[in-house]
Amino acid sequence: MSRVYNFNPGPAALPLPVLERAQQELLDYQGQGMSILEMSHRSKEYEALNARAEERIKALLGIDDSYRVLFIPGGASLQFAMVPMNFLPASAVADYILTGAWAEKAFGEAKKIGQVHIAASTQTENYHRIPDTSAIKLSDRPAYVHITSNNTIYGTQWQQYPDVGDYPLVADMSSDILSRPFDASKFALIYAGTQKNIGSAGVTAIIIRQSWLDQASTVIPTILRYTTFAKNNSLYNTPPTFSVYLMSLVLEWIEDQGGVAAIDRINRQKAAVVYTAVERSGGFYHGHAQPESRSLMNATFRLPSEDLEKQFISEAKAASMVGLGGHRSVGGIRVSLYNGVSREACEALAAFMDEFMRKNG
Repeated sequence: MSRVYNFNPGPAALPLPVLERAQQELLDYQGQGMSILEMSHRSKEYEALNARAEERIKALLGIDDSYRVLFIPGGASLQFAMVPMNFLPASAVADYILTGAWAEKAFGEAKKIGQVHIAASTQTENYHRIPDTSAIKLSDRPAYVHITSNNTIYGTQWQQYPDVGDYPLVADMSSDILSRPFDASKFALIYAGTQKNIGSAGVTAIIIRQSWLDQASTVIPTILRYTTFAKNNSLYNTPPTFSVYLMSLVLEWIEDQGGVAAIDRINRQKAAVVYTAVERSGGFYHGHAQPESRSLMNATFRLPSEDLEKQFISEAKAASMVGLGGHRSVGGIRVSLYNGVSREACEALAAFMDEFMRKNG
């Protein structure tokens, strides 16, 4: 078996110990004589797994029982609609801070449901930085304020989250959840597709403050209510059981590494390896994001020409490094550095970058 260095932006690299554990348990989960893929979601074994995953997320985020953790299929794209459906009354306005394509999509879905306001945006600068806090202009008593914590396409990330006072703060953290410590108690709701940092595709983790959950709409379809999932411990209908299982394994792996603080130290080391290679190139590689807004999860940069970028991607693939093409909307190179990506992979890429520049610079 030969495994590549996987820099895919999502679904993304999973820790090898997690894959090996899943392989070992695939045919027989905990002595039940069948796979987790075959097991009833009503079984006590699966219910215990589901509850354990919720408690692990709470423990890793440092939150107590004033929050619920829900597991909902449909990805972050479903949450773009579920958030305003549950929490944007007809008489209210929701504020959105636009920092990239996914923030735009969240705003666009909310606009179909109710009144929305752009509190800040760096769209005119091609989203190469996070807005200054002084540029954020909230509406009068917003129903909530929505941000996207990390922008995979443009390679920017909030370094400090905005202070919105007593208004509910909502975040799409699909691409940096549990990659660094932060104060989760500042948020009324966090949602994150698990396929980048904490699992495989198929499930979205929702972290929601119980007091805000109590205010959710009761007149929307049952399957779209957060209260439905909370009341039924995410088991109202058949959940994506294998995705929840893999997420639970990744959460356990994060614990084994020393928790989120230890993961953060590793992630900063990995990002430094790649960004240092960009900086020492003397402009051959030029980053998209402003240094103060650089993402630890997605390093984006361009080469002197599109032909060189295509050559870079092709030669990198030949050297067993995959997933480096930039998003189709912006081009260039994107190096995704999620939790499952090893430092060894980053060092191999940096060495490749140095050699590619030497030959083509």
